[in-house]
Amino acid sequence: MTSQKQKDLSLFLAAGALLFCFVMLSSVAVAQGPVAQPPYHLSVFAKSANGNSQPDSIVQWRDSVLIGFGDQVAKDGSDGKSSTIVQYSLSGNVQRTFSVPGHNDGLRIVGEDELWALQNEDANPNLVVIDLESAQQRMFSFAPSVHGGGFDDMVVKDGEVFMTASNPNLNAQGVNVFPALVRVRLSGSTAIVEPVLSGGANAMDIPTGTAVQLNLTDPDSMTIDPRGNIVLDSQADGELVFVRNSLSASPAVGRLLITKSTGGTTTIDDTAFARGGKTFLLITDLAGDTIYRLDSPPFGFEPGVAYSASDTDGLIGTLNLDNGVLTPIVTGLGSARGLLFVRPNVNDEQGGVSR
Repeated sequence: MTSQKQKDLSLFLAAGALLFCFVMLSSVAVAQGPVAQPPYHLSVFAKSANGNSQPDSIVQWRDSVLIGFGDQVAKDGSDGKSSTIVQYSLSGNVQRTFSVPGHNDGLRIVGEDELWALQNEDANPNLVVIDLESAQQRMFSFAPSVHGGGFDDMVVKDGEVFMTASNPNLNAQGVNVFPALVRVRLSGSTAIVEPVLSGGANAMDIPTGTAVQLNLTDPDSMTIDPRGNIVLDSQADGELVFVRNSLSASPAVGRLLITKSTGGTTTIDDTAFARGGKTFLLITDLAGDTIYRLDSPPFGFEPGVAYSASDTDGLIGTLNLDNGVLTPIVTGLGSARGLLFVRPNVNDEQGGVSR
């Protein structure tokens, strides 16, 4: 063999070895995916299919869950497209689907059988109410919003429905002077909103007990904590706001800034509080087009513990409600969004959180 042929063969073998290493490393990275810290166990509940993408909001209805898919639709509905809501069995099998006009970003069970689906969180919002028994849909429009944006998420508290006023216009000083939390009622084909909490309301900083003034520039997800407080996430601001006596003239308001256990700030989307009994946690990964199931063997999740999804850091963590520190238990997600503690085999189960 000539010297040149030996050199060519050596180069060919070296290139092949490098390619093999690259493929093996890529395979390991793909196979690894998200990782849960022991004793938590992570598995795939369902993957986006049938052209659907961007799973986000989750609610439970009886022995099924409903998940909203954004489907790449414009967040102000300007492209005229529709989102899809998929109903799954508790084992992850598709049962039926619903189409709603615009970008779905909020789901809630109201009463026993009504699914409220909220679209277009940036502007031009609409609300679709679906009777889950008959599958009939009714659409409600909103008057032009005073804050200039849309509405993002909902909770039901004391028989009233509350929504976050998302994507608000800010004044020249970058301050939100408009309502961040509103109450909604339906009249005819219109959803009528009434202000509850201003984006610049006075509050108490929970860790220090000092008085602060809020500036909620990104009202987003909501839930109810074990004490019955409305919990509002101002996502881009990296803070949670706790509202007690929401229907009083002067509700009590607490603020909790979110930080990582490794240091530095982060943003979160959904927060869910663990419930008693046998439950599992569903997680939507918007960027990964996957819904995951998280279990906590052998004794289950400790009731009352807060779990939050960080969209920017791609993790799920336990949230310390005294100091706002988020400690990761699942890492490696693309963009963690919706969280829902599911209680199997319970009929007429309400609840769930949405982005």
